[in-house]
Order: sequence, then C-alpha cells, then structure tokens
Amino acid sequence: MAKKKISRKELLKKDDEFLTLSTRAILFCTSHTRQLKYLGVGIGIILIAYLAGYAYLGSVNKKGQEAYNLAYDILDENTKPDTDPKDLAESENLFMTVIDEYGLSKVSRLALPQVAHVKYLDRNFDQAIIFYQKFLDKISGHSQYESLTKVAIAACYEANGNLKKAIEMLSSVVGCPYDSFKDTAMLSLARVYRLDHQHEKAREILEEFVQKYKTSPFYPMAKARLM
Repeated sequence: MAKKKISRKELLKKDDEFLTLSTRAILFCTSHTRQLKYLGVGIGIILIAYLAGYAYLGSVNKKGQEAYNLAYDILDENTKPDTDPKDLAESENLFMTVIDEYGLSKVSRLALPQVAHVKYLDRNFDQAIIFYQKFLDKISGHSQYESLTKVAIAACYEANGNLKKAIEMLSSVVGCPYDSFKDTAMLSLARVYRLDHQHEKAREILEEFVQKYKTSPFYPMAKARLM
C-alpha cells in the first residue's frame, strides 16, 4: 500500500528542528540571565588572569635571560688562573639574581651549575657541591645531565681531598650500562683510585677502558698509564 503523501501545508505545520532548538536556547538564556552573566564575568576573569600570567612569565623569562647572559659573558671572560675575584663575585651575584628573583624563568635551573662552577673556581668546594646537588635534584631522570653533574661533583670532592666520596660519585656513573660520559668518568675514577693508593683498582679501570674505547681520543693516554 502506497504511503500517504504529506501535503506542503501539513509539512509547514510541523515544527522545524533548528527553530525549535533555537527557541529553547533563547528561552533558556532569557530565564537564566543572571547565571549567564556571572558565568561570563567568571570566564572574563579567568581570561584576564591567564593573559596577565602569560605576560608576567614572558617578562620574567626575558629579564632572567638577560641577567643570565650578562653573568655568563663575565664568567667566560674570567676563567683564567689570575682571574680577579671581584669579576667572579659579580658573575656569581648575577647568576644568584636569576635564581632568586627570576626563579620562574626558563634559565633559572641552568644558573645553578653556573654558580657551582664559580664556587669551584673560587675554591669554595663545599658550596660548589651544594649547588651542583641542587641542580642534580632538578634534572632527575635526565641521565646525561645527571652523569655530567656527578662528574663535576666528584671533581669538587677530589679537590677538597675527599677521595672516598669522589670514588663513590664516579663509580655511580661508571656503573651505568650506557652513558655518554662513562669514558670520562672511568679515566677520572682511575686517577682518583691512584691518588687513594688503590693502584690495582686503577689498573682494572684502565684495562676496561682500553678494551671498550679503542676509538676514544683518550685511548693513547690510558694505554700509556698501563705501561
């Protein structure tokens, strides 16, 4: 049986879905004017806060980067043995400014090892270790940065005469299966073992080095120490 054809008049009588939804939306807005007004104000406040925060962080990043660059330039020009202590102090103060006043900037974390390096150059090894350790805590999970920082901490312990702690720090790097700085750590560990009169262990490390790193630029030096 053929379906009854709907006349144009009957079709026009039916509610249009879009118009129905639009009407409902208008009625909803009309009956909830106050709530929507508050919602609009809330969204506006959130948007303003976001833009203000974004602008603030941008300013902090810029000022932090400027202070960091200036401190780095001063340090870069004063890394010789006869460096003026005043220049080192100026560089350190600028790096500390980045840490203390622009702690939210992207470079604030990088200022920590720079302060540690300045402390090392100033032979303040205990303070250097503290700042290197702070940096190590912040980069947890980044194995390459961790290893390089541990090698630096070991150098501080060695310079401070604490050979046992230097050995402990270097051993933690050498014990990693894969590490970009493992060869450097091995040579340093062999040297510290020798300074600590553990000559047999120093030789074992050097023998392992010449077996694993035949293409290393340090290979001839390691080979010579075994003779």
